[in-house]
Amino acid sequence: MLTALTADYRSAGFEVLERLATVSADSLARFTAERPDVRGGVLLATCNRFEAYLDTDDDGTASAEALIDFATRTAGVERDRLAEVAVRRESEDVARHLFAVSSGLESLVVGEAEIAGQVSRALETARGLGTTTPDLERLFQRASRTSSSVQQHTRVGTAGRNIVRLALDLAGSRFTEWPTTRVLLIGTGTYARATLAALRDRGVREIAVYSPSGRALLFAKREGVVAVSREDLPRRLAVADLVISCSIATAPILDAARLRRARSVVAEPSRQLIVDLGMPRNVEPDVAQLQDVELLDLETIGKHAPLPELQATDDARALIAEAVEEYGADQRATAVTPAVVAYRAHVFDLVDRELERLRRRGESTEAVERAMRHLAGVLVHTPSVRARELAAAGEGDRFTEAVEVIFGLSPAATAADEDETTLAG
Repeated sequence: MLTALTADYRSAGFEVLERLATVSADSLARFTAERPDVRGGVLLATCNRFEAYLDTDDDGTASAEALIDFATRTAGVERDRLAEVAVRRESEDVARHLFAVSSGLESLVVGEAEIAGQVSRALETARGLGTTTPDLERLFQRASRTSSSVQQHTRVGTAGRNIVRLALDLAGSRFTEWPTTRVLLIGTGTYARATLAALRDRGVREIAVYSPSGRALLFAKREGVVAVSREDLPRRLAVADLVISCSIATAPILDAARLRRARSVVAEPSRQLIVDLGMPRNVEPDVAQLQDVELLDLETIGKHAPLPELQATDDARALIAEAVEEYGADQRATAVTPAVVAYRAHVFDLVDRELERLRRRGESTEAVERAMRHLAGVLVHTPSVRARELAAAGEGDRFTEAVEVIFGLSPAATAADEDETTLAG
C-alpha cells in the first residue's frame, strides 16, 4: 500500500523545513532497509516541502510513525512539532496530492515549472538507490504525465506571474512615473522574484526588501536591491510609495496600527498603495482606513480584473481529478493482475503437460494441439474479463481469493516474481 508523509511551507514553515533538509534520499534508503514492512520509498524534498512516499506491506500507519521518529532523530526536530505539521496520506489521496504538487498547484507561485523536474529527479534518485517499487514507479510516472497534461491544456503555468503583473497594471494608474517610485518589497520567495522582475520591466530603480524570516540580506545581495533590517522597517514603510507584500507568513505582517506608527516617523507621509499578494493575506484590511493609504489584495484583483489565468487552477484540478480516477482504476486492475496471470499460467501449464503426454504416446497432431490451445484460451477468457470487471468495481479481492481457494494458486508469489523482473529491467 502507498502512504505518504508530507509537510510544506504552509504547515511547517521554513525553520522546520530547513532542518528536514538533512533527511536525504540516502537517509530514506537506510530507513526503508531497516523496516521489513517497507518495500521502498521516494523522497521529494525542496526548499518549500518535505515529502516521503512509501510502499508498505500494511496500511502504512506503523511505518509513518516510524518515519516521524527517524526524521526527528535525523533532523533534530521536536517529535511533537513534526507530528503536528506532517500530514499522512494514503490510497488515492497520495496520488491526488502528488499530481497536484507535480502540476505546480501546491507551490508558492502557482504553476511553477521547476517542481515537475524535481518530482522526476526524486524518482530517478530512488531508482539509483534501489528504493523504487512497481507501485511507486507507476505513481510517479503518472504524476509526470498529469503535470504535462495540466501544462498543455490549462494556463496554470502563467497564473502566478500574471497575477503579479496584473497587480502592477492596476497599480499603474497611481504611479505615472515608475522610475521615481519608491518600492518596499516584503518577502524573498518565488513571488518576490517574479515581482522584482515585473518592477524592473517598468523601470523601477529604488527597491528595498524586507524579510520576516531574516532572508533579506541574502536576497538583496543576489538581486542587487537594498536590504531592510527590522529596526529600519518603520522608516522604509513610511517613505515607500508602493509596498508589495508576498510573504508566506501564516499571520498578517502589517495592520493599521503598525502602519500608522510607521507613517508617523515622517512629517508629511505621502499617498501610499499597499499591494497584498500573500496567501494567506499578509496585510489586514484595516490599513485601508488610514488616510492616504489604499489597499489592493488578491480578492480585489480577482473581482475587478478577472483573467482566465485566475480560474486556471479550477481547470487544472478537474484534469487532476480525472487522472486520479484513471490511476485508481489502473491500480485496481493491477492489483488483480497477479491472480489473472496465475490462473492463465495454471490453465496453459495443464494444456502443455497434456500435449506432452499425447506426444510421448504418439497421439498428438497439429489439429489436436490447435484445438487444445483454443480451448485453453476459451477457459481463461471469461474469468479474465470477470476479473477486470470486479477490479473496476473495487472487488478484485474476490477473484484473487477464488483463484487461491479453488486452484490452490499463490498470486502473491507470482507478483513478487514479476516485481523483481520489472525492477531488474
